[in-house]
Amino acid sequence: MSKHRVVVLKIVSGQLTVTEAALEYGISRRHLHRLLARYREDGLDGLEPRSRAPLSSPQAVTDRVRERIVRLRVALTAAGLDAGPVTIAWHLQQQGLNPPSISTIRRILHQAGLIVPEPRKRPRSSYIRFEAAQPNETWQSDFTHWRLADGSDVEILNWLDDHSRKLLSCTAHQPVTGDDVVTTFLACIDQFGPPASTLTDNGRVYTARHSRARNAFEYVLAALNIVQKNGAPNHPQTQGKIERFHQTLKRWLSARPHARTIPELQHQLDTFRDHYNTHRPHRALEGRTPDQTYSATPRSAPTGSRRDAGHYRLRYDHVGNDGKISFRRAGRIHHLGIGYRHRGKRVLALADDTTVTVVHLDTGEILSEHTINPDRSYWRNTQQEPGRWPGS
Repeated sequence: MSKHRVVVLKIVSGQLTVTEAALEYGISRRHLHRLLARYREDGLDGLEPRSRAPLSSPQAVTDRVRERIVRLRVALTAAGLDAGPVTIAWHLQQQGLNPPSISTIRRILHQAGLIVPEPRKRPRSSYIRFEAAQPNETWQSDFTHWRLADGSDVEILNWLDDHSRKLLSCTAHQPVTGDDVVTTFLACIDQFGPPASTLTDNGRVYTARHSRARNAFEYVLAALNIVQKNGAPNHPQTQGKIERFHQTLKRWLSARPHARTIPELQHQLDTFRDHYNTHRPHRALEGRTPDQTYSATPRSAPTGSRRDAGHYRLRYDHVGNDGKISFRRAGRIHHLGIGYRHRGKRVLALADDTTVTVVHLDTGEILSEHTINPDRSYWRNTQQEPGRWPGS
């Protein structure tokens, strides 16, 4: 028999007064009167311990929110998008609903059987993390493999801003070449300005230092005073952000029909890039999108450059059989005389407000310099003496 039953029966039988029972059993008089009231109402069963949980909770998750959490999890997973509790809370907030705590969302997903237990991972505190302080301080680049519907292998080349995780470029190639790296890099510079540095692995499309040489990409970086950083061999953690990004990209692509052609895949990549930059909250950015983070801080730029980063253009080209390249300015095509002996060479033309400098991408040699004259269609090589044929 429980203690409460014993003391109540002694009081109702007249063996003890309430005061005496309180002293003997160490129970407050207030609680004894409460027990007596429960005895008069429900008998001895009323003396059994009762739950202390409140009859109602203003913080309780409503059925509407609970159902919406489950639906969001299923829909986001089916679309190949991040569907974790943090992301679900962000979507609830965007829809005008008051999201419960992250732990509550996780508990609801567990109860619905929508979370698969995973092996324990290293705690995040054990990792050494770095992040650029400004947009354009460091751009990471890498490419990953994918397959078209017919099984043919393609490669997807990406450029990612380290600070904001903004996806600057995402293009499909078969396969990625050094020319593709230079072309996409210059296209990013045209749109976003030059970065202060780049971070890549040691693939041949990024560096030729393992063969004690330079490739086209390295000459472009040197010409623009951009610092090149390369991760240690067999240590992909250095490029951890873009390695993790590839998982997000492939999960999104896997949720859609495999493209049959390169242009069809490129259309999917363009759609993904827009969604990733503008509509997807990033957990590493405290729920902000990459676009919001990229535009919130002034951009970095190369240091020590003689050129104003806001006033030059880049043109990647080959010298024609006539020893010239073409250059468009203010809607008009101009022809630059490089020299017959340079025919077929890969070059980079850098133009500021007054001058165009042409650099040989294989050697880094300056092949020609040209003074900009909007009134003339032909701009001669000022390194040559007037009246002499280019290349003579």
